[in-house]
Amino acid sequence: MNHDPIDPALATALATALATLRGASAACAAPPRVEQALMAAFAQQFARKRWYQRLSPAHWGLAGALGSATAAVLAVLILRAPLPGAADAAAPLQLDDGLAFIALASQERIEQETHPRMLEASLQRTELAALGVPVSPETAGDFVRAEMLVGADGSPLALRLSSQ
Repeated sequence: MNHDPIDPALATALATALATLRGASAACAAPPRVEQALMAAFAQQFARKRWYQRLSPAHWGLAGALGSATAAVLAVLILRAPLPGAADAAAPLQLDDGLAFIALASQERIEQETHPRMLEASLQRTELAALGVPVSPETAGDFVRAEMLVGADGSPLALRLSSQ
């Protein structure tokens, strides 16, 4: 590159020539129909594409591979997980040694009870099936000891199975 200073007379002549060229080209303009036709042709040739049209086949292939791999992993996880009721239905009735209650009334109803009482009872296992406890046909006629939480009016509020 040449870093020599420019002659001031040459710079003035160049600026005058460029100003004349700018003035002459300012008056030149394409007719409105030509400009509209050029803009329409440009818009048609370079139309805005939707997001899925902008993705290349390689991107679509990658997305398909990731989706297939995710589906395969989910299928394996689902098939390996035990069914929610399968293990419970096959297992015999397990007593909780008096730790947990099965609510027979709403939580609000139980909390509103001022003087609840505990009663011991013997229930047939078939009656427990209505509460969602799994019962096998071989032991359906057996009796189970239970403790019941009863309200002041005698309505059952909760049930707890006991091992004794």
